Amino acid sequence: MRPILVTGGTGTLGSAVVGRLLSRGCPVRVLSRQAHTPGEHGWAVGDLVTGRGLDAALAGAGTVVHCATTHGKRDVEATRRLLEAARGAGVPHLLYVSIVGVDRVPLGYYRVKAECERLVADSGLGWTVLRATQFHDLLARVLEGLSKAPVVVVPRGVAFQPVDVRDVAERLAELAEGAPAGRADDFGGPRARPVEALAAEFLRARGRRRPVLRAPLPGRSVKALRAGGNLVPEHRAGRITFAEFLAERYPA
Repeated sequence: MRPILVTGGTGTLGSAVVGRLLSRGCPVRVLSRQAHTPGEHGWAVGDLVTGRGLDAALAGAGTVVHCATTHGKRDVEATRRLLEAARGAGVPHLLYVSIVGVDRVPLGYYRVKAECERLVADSGLGWTVLRATQFHDLLARVLEGLSKAPVVVVPRGVAFQPVDVRDVAERLAELAEGAPAGRADDFGGPRARPVEALAAEFLRARGRRRPVLRAPLPGRSVKALRAGGNLVPEHRAGRITFAEFLAERYPA
């Protein structure tokens, strides 16, 4: 079986993907900018932005799971270089992780992810794109910052459908073992809930008493979120709830 190369394999999602692939008996190679001691999986040293080491990293790979991400045009350039190297190496399948709503919510980061999706689809490679809703980890980091103020201010009329990275990783592992699927079904968390309810749940888990204020925030992005551009209620594929995530992350 040809190894599966995972970019971003030391990150929050990537490390979970590596673990799921190993548990399924898949040979795994993780791309990193620094050398590591071999363990359960192999390592390849390379840089997505400069292209250094990519040819060697991709040699013999059967599937690439592209979890690595950064900000701005560097993300686009990194994806472009990876695709070029993958074509040169004859990689039959590239799996890209994106975000639900990249074509509906006009955030700068979402525009970048949408551009990367287009590059993948036009690459000439066999490809799969999986869009997921916001991760529990991201929502917790945002609420951690907001809860440092005396009052937690959240946008009125906005809901989120957070999903656990472990659930997304399991789906990615399944897709990585399969044939290229194009746009896979979106992957959403088990439930969409108003952001003020999620904030209150977070505060209880952290043992913090703060009022939560719903503010009518302006802007096109907030308008798109109020319209549900970040939600996929028809694809409630995740199983782990935000409450279960919080109980694990912040045990009493």
